[in-house]
Amino acid sequence: MSDAKPRVVLGVGGGIAAYKACEVLRGLTESGHDVRVVPTESALNFVGAATFEALSGHPVHTGVFTEVPEVQHVRVGKEADLVLVVPATANLLAKAAHGLADDLLTNTLLTARCPVAFFPAMHTEMWEHPATRDNVALLRSRGMTVTEPAAGRLTGVDTGKGRLADPAEIVDLARLLLEVPAALPRDLEGLRVAISAGGTREPLDPVRYLGNRSSGKQGYALARVAAQRGAEVTLVAGHTAELPAPAGATLARVSTAEELRTAMRSAAAEADVVVMAAAVADFRPASRAEHKIKKSDDAPDPVLTLDRNPDILAELVRERRDGQTVVGFAAETGDEHGSVLEHAHAKLRRKGADLLVVNAVGDGKAFGTEDNSGWLLTADGGEEAIPLGAKARLAATLWDAVTALRARRSRL
Repeated sequence: MSDAKPRVVLGVGGGIAAYKACEVLRGLTESGHDVRVVPTESALNFVGAATFEALSGHPVHTGVFTEVPEVQHVRVGKEADLVLVVPATANLLAKAAHGLADDLLTNTLLTARCPVAFFPAMHTEMWEHPATRDNVALLRSRGMTVTEPAAGRLTGVDTGKGRLADPAEIVDLARLLLEVPAALPRDLEGLRVAISAGGTREPLDPVRYLGNRSSGKQGYALARVAAQRGAEVTLVAGHTAELPAPAGATLARVSTAEELRTAMRSAAAEADVVVMAAAVADFRPASRAEHKIKKSDDAPDPVLTLDRNPDILAELVRERRDGQTVVGFAAETGDEHGSVLEHAHAKLRRKGADLLVVNAVGDGKAFGTEDNSGWLLTADGGEEAIPLGAKARLAATLWDAVTALRARRSRL
């Protein structure tokens, strides 16, 4: 197997979000990718060539009349394993859609035979303009990936949809496309998806709580991939690591198991697919102290009485609508009563979900990590191993299984 680094071309458009391309560049180089930056002339008004050269280790050019003997206007695209455009302005999308080639970046887009992904950034009015929507649809019809932008603060005081996705999200999706070039088809368009993520916290007093080690990274990856595959996504997030909201998803934050239960039942009422990836606390304190519980040498140790939290996944299964698909997640360890998979199959039978993703936890596995592995179980006893890889890759595997399951059922 070759030890060569994956070769990524990072095209940079002339928008204010061009400065964020530096974070994408650093994230890709630090994760072992060889990145060549190809900006437009306008992009260099925002970030100088010296910055891109220092971070990438490669010279930076914008035109086709440098390194002419190397025929770089053809070579750069042909040698790439992945081309990213960050940010993709309305102008760049229009040029790419209509095959214009008036600089090195647009020539590269025409010669690339690898996956090409555009990450748009522009004002809401420009993103929603019929010309832009037509250009996006045309690029997607040719097999290129045009992601959904985020919503939030734009240039000046404006807010709305059109903000560049967070650089960390772009790096994650780039890694996914390098591993699985066809990982982001628009096969979830028209579907409403409700996903839970992160851990819940059950307060003991104003300071302390019962919780768990869930970072929320897997649930966020599920939401991120679903949104980029065209779904209308509601993400109900408990306590998570410092994660950016997935571009294209609606985010609702909760804290306790009861709050998550209420939010998920509300989101599930209109959803076509429900995914319970959150790590919900099984128990909560029977009572909450109004003041901080004091530690005193002459006082007896406090006794903690716990009540059982509701089984949210089982409730969602009981309440599911006709045609709705319900997916559960299980973090398991083996013990004297059975293996991880034996416990997982038993849990799937008890819960009645359509699919169950099971992760073996402990010893640095699953919780808080960038990668994940496990098994995908089906209600009919099927079992598919998911090899260790980025959490976005597991997310893509799950969405593949969901679409296949729904397609089979639609034919019955």
